[in-house]
Amino acid sequence: MTALREKMLEDMQLRGLSKRTQESYMQAVQLLARHYRKPPDQINEDELRQYFLYLKNVKRVASSTFRIALCGIKFFYVHTLKRSWQALEFIRPESEKKLPVVLSVEEVGRILSCVRYERHRVCLATIYACGLRLQEGVRLQVKDIDSQRNVLHICQGKGGKDRYVPLPSVSLEMLRKHWRAHRHPKWLFPSPYETWRKEESVNGPMNGSGAQKAFRAALGESGVHKAATVHTLRHSYATHLLEAGVNLRVIQLYLGHLSPVTTAIYTHLTLAMDAQVSGKINEMLAELWH
Repeated sequence: MTALREKMLEDMQLRGLSKRTQESYMQAVQLLARHYRKPPDQINEDELRQYFLYLKNVKRVASSTFRIALCGIKFFYVHTLKRSWQALEFIRPESEKKLPVVLSVEEVGRILSCVRYERHRVCLATIYACGLRLQEGVRLQVKDIDSQRNVLHICQGKGGKDRYVPLPSVSLEMLRKHWRAHRHPKWLFPSPYETWRKEESVNGPMNGSGAQKAFRAALGESGVHKAATVHTLRHSYATHLLEAGVNLRVIQLYLGHLSPVTTAIYTHLTLAMDAQVSGKINEMLAELWH
């Protein structure tokens, strides 16, 4: 590890950024350096402007990708190199107002039934049943299950926040059955059994990329023609709860959202609300044309 890379890593740790954010920021700077084929501290402000124009106009990266690149590169130049460049304050990603993709309960079932390996199927089913993020799901530990209260303790979720979410009895039994198949002392979804058993050590959890690949393969096999990802399971969970009449504030707590504004997006996605509105419009039109 170069001294510059190590200093940036230390700066991010001192700033309290999550490990996942650290990796994303580091990768953003690496891609910039690779683009110009020289160390990032030798890149000037005009080259930085041209790089972001390249991302926007040539590569046409998604707004979220552009935002991560900007945040990571800005952190490096402002906090690690102490450079106050106007370009970093001027550049902004395009604002996106896209509604997330949502699956029906039936579509969720079809996709999960096509997942090949049990560890991936149980993990993805738990992510849906509890409204988890991918990393929250794969990093679940045995101690996180409170079977007496039927809740799941999510430790250090996004933003370093803990929360409790309801654990359906069906999911509890599924997790118990899955754990009995591997009996790992710590992780509910450990790295492949043969690996940690052979090394006779407590290894880490399974890689999230494996669950992502399993979901993509199952989606293709299921015949569900939606641009869904693992995170779509979380969106679907929130939407289905709202359709079932669960209070928006309660859903906000389950998802771990800081602001109710973030959770309010699901009010645009519920079929029940659409049906209510359509009914009112039909009544209005009936009176108009009567």
